Amino acid sequence: MNFNTVAALLFAAIPMAVCAAPAFPSTEDGVCGAMVGTSNSGDVASGGFRLREGEPVDFVGGGKTVHGVLHVFHDGDLYRAYWQPAGSHEKYVFANSGADRIQLISTPPQGVPARPDEPGSTMPAQKVESCPQF
Repeated sequence: MNFNTVAALLFAAIPMAVCAAPAFPSTEDGVCGAMVGTSNSGDVASGGFRLREGEPVDFVGGGKTVHGVLHVFHDGDLYRAYWQPAGSHEKYVFANSGADRIQLISTPPQGVPARPDEPGSTMPAQKVESCPQF
């Protein structure tokens, strides 16, 4: 099962009450930011990153860059990626919103922590349609 399928299934299970309006105005195509790998992300080109614990990933939008890391949890074969801004306790799940598009939704992690480098698949930079206030 690929990550996009996993994220689509996850998004369907999240109550809409946790989906707050974006804090940054959206552009014409509904995008208010992007999740991009950092120079420390290794061998992934063009802002992509690996889905693995501790992967450095930045949010870029609203005229600023917010540094953070990924945390990966799983229930069997179902993996969930969460992004945590540096210096914050809050975690935001990657909820699939289309090809290379996500919504960031604040929610407690579900499942158990994945082992290091799991699932390890690569992901291109993601356009973000819901941009929380960081």
